[in-house]
Amino acid sequence: MQIMKFGGTSVNDAKAIAQVAAIVADQAAHSDGLVVVTSAMRGITDLLIDSARAAAAGDRQKYRDARLTIIARHRDAAEALVQDLDDLSHLQEQTDERVREFERLCMAVAILGELTDRGLAVISGLGERLLAPILAAAIRARGLAVEAVDAGELIVTDENYISAAPDMALSRQMTRDRLLPLLERGALPVVTGFVAATRDGVPTVLGRGGSDYSAAILAAALGADEIQIWTDVDGVLTADPRIVPEARPLPELTYSEAAELAYFGAKVLHPKTMLPAIDLGIPISVRNTFNPRFPGTMVVSQTSNGGQVKALTVIHRLALVTIAGRGMMGVPGIAARTFAAVAQQGANVLMISQASSEQSICFVVPETDAASVSRGLEHAFEEEIRRRLIDRVTVEHDIVIVAIVGEGMRGTPGIATRIFGALGERGINVIAIAQGSSEANISLVLAEADADTAVRYIHSAFALGQTATARPA
Repeated sequence: MQIMKFGGTSVNDAKAIAQVAAIVADQAAHSDGLVVVTSAMRGITDLLIDSARAAAAGDRQKYRDARLTIIARHRDAAEALVQDLDDLSHLQEQTDERVREFERLCMAVAILGELTDRGLAVISGLGERLLAPILAAAIRARGLAVEAVDAGELIVTDENYISAAPDMALSRQMTRDRLLPLLERGALPVVTGFVAATRDGVPTVLGRGGSDYSAAILAAALGADEIQIWTDVDGVLTADPRIVPEARPLPELTYSEAAELAYFGAKVLHPKTMLPAIDLGIPISVRNTFNPRFPGTMVVSQTSNGGQVKALTVIHRLALVTIAGRGMMGVPGIAARTFAAVAQQGANVLMISQASSEQSICFVVPETDAASVSRGLEHAFEEEIRRRLIDRVTVEHDIVIVAIVGEGMRGTPGIATRIFGALGERGINVIAIAQGSSEANISLVLAEADADTAVRYIHSAFALGQTATARPA
């Protein structure tokens, strides 16, 4: 059994949806079971969220304009894909009802002047609920038995409405009870990605990009043989091709490598996707909807080429926060107090580096959190700063993290030499460095202005554009 997840670019319009339907029909002809998971059309989720937030700020025109755009895009797709007039009429009624629901919700938000997480979850999940019936109809038009299924009937989560965590045991039971009878009678479920529900049936969502996660949850529940992530690139690349034109698709990655790349900004896989797959050892295949014959990248538990640099990725718009002072040396609890103060600001720490002398700790946070983190630390260490045991907290802006990813690098001689040699020869300064105990990632903090150049030189130093070749089809 395969779980096939299609992203927003793969279902962006009638032409793309027709391509998806062709891919699904081709696989269905030689598969013992398929489940399709779909995202919303590209840009629709952003439009829904922006409209809801505008409504909360008193702008009602935004959601009225969005309503027309949403109806037009979905109606155009349905009319191009569905020839049966009864089916088309039913689809249009479904679309109109969903859009009316969107308008009613935004009107309520505007009246209240408040957008709750619960309301945002309902609104932001409408894109998948609009698209799934259209995709199901397009596949049905190719002669397959198909049923659109709302993932709110399958995936049970907690009440963290906009970034919900699944109850895997209950989700497994609900998924199997709902989907196995469909599969046993030869029907193909087309499931809404991203969305879920609480035990009480209240709609939730799995966080932005969560359709990948939806596919992995369903795969674990059904004991699938493979998760296929269909997108608009030929797999996971060695680097961003906009920075490195010679970047190439990687034939294989380990779960750890894929997770590191996802966490550090690569957009092909959602960071949580690996979690359900790892437990059961389910391989994840990353494929291109618009080049379906290309084998793409396979993500598995172990590959044959460990100890190598596989890929590079970059996180932008960051700041480096440093807390330093001779009074920190040998004083227990400084790190704990530092990160407790950061946690109070709700900031996400992306990387930490500490001097072995214990005289300084530096860490990277999103640029948007830098000011509040700095204030929080100055308050937490007010007495130590007054006594000059700790210098004032400093913040360095316009920072990036360049992550060099490859499992087992720490045990491979020469990796660091080649990285720093490539940068040193070009006069690029490394501000801070960290390496995780997983051995799958070396992270460098650089000035924003040096990021693209650094990625190109490191990519060249390891000849990544030459060594990445495709798996046999």
